Amino acid sequence: MSDAAQPIAAEVRAAAEAVKVALDRHLAAVEHRTGDDDPAVSDAFNALAVAAEIYDERLYHRYDEVTPFEIPDPDDSLPPYNGPEEPNALSVLIRRDYAVVEPQRLLAQAQRIADAEGDTDTVGIVGGSVHAALGVLFGEYEPDEIATRHKEFGLAEGDSTLWVAAADDLPEPGEWLSAPFDQADPQQVVCRFDVSAVFDDNDFDDHGADLDDLEEQDA
Repeated sequence: MSDAAQPIAAEVRAAAEAVKVALDRHLAAVEHRTGDDDPAVSDAFNALAVAAEIYDERLYHRYDEVTPFEIPDPDDSLPPYNGPEEPNALSVLIRRDYAVVEPQRLLAQAQRIADAEGDTDTVGIVGGSVHAALGVLFGEYEPDEIATRHKEFGLAEGDSTLWVAAADDLPEPGEWLSAPFDQADPQQVVCRFDVSAVFDDNDFDDHGADLDDLEEQDA
């Protein structure tokens, strides 16, 4: 951050107040949680993480001080690497989550694919079934293409992760197909890449908007 962009004292104070608001909201959500996966607790946690990050950054750039707050890094959950030093093979493990936000769009796209195929086994198979539509969609397109065009298919992105795991040798053909993810050993992971709204750069770059949102939610 350049000298011209240094936060003023009032901005640091506002960031500190936003942390207090987020702390109160998080505690209230925890006190009234409805279960282990209560979305209100998750939302409050994410808001607190954003507010703490903003405050930490502004405090540092204004006063050259830091806080004891630290947002957990997903990589910290991995145990120390215990794989081969010179891997002869590797496995790429990918998980991408999607929400079906526009079922009718998904159904229409899948029916278009089925109709274009002209195969009696696929024409009319979609009907009103999202289950069948997903089968048609993922049978036609590679996962990477669906990831780049998900909005066309009525899907919204959730979290995703990619693990690159090392191995001494390539498994025999068909060896793991019956249980493809059972042999994923975190100690063999060379690197991983995570995408989540929790770590969205926009949350941390557009600080003014985030603070305004927190203040409006508290009003």
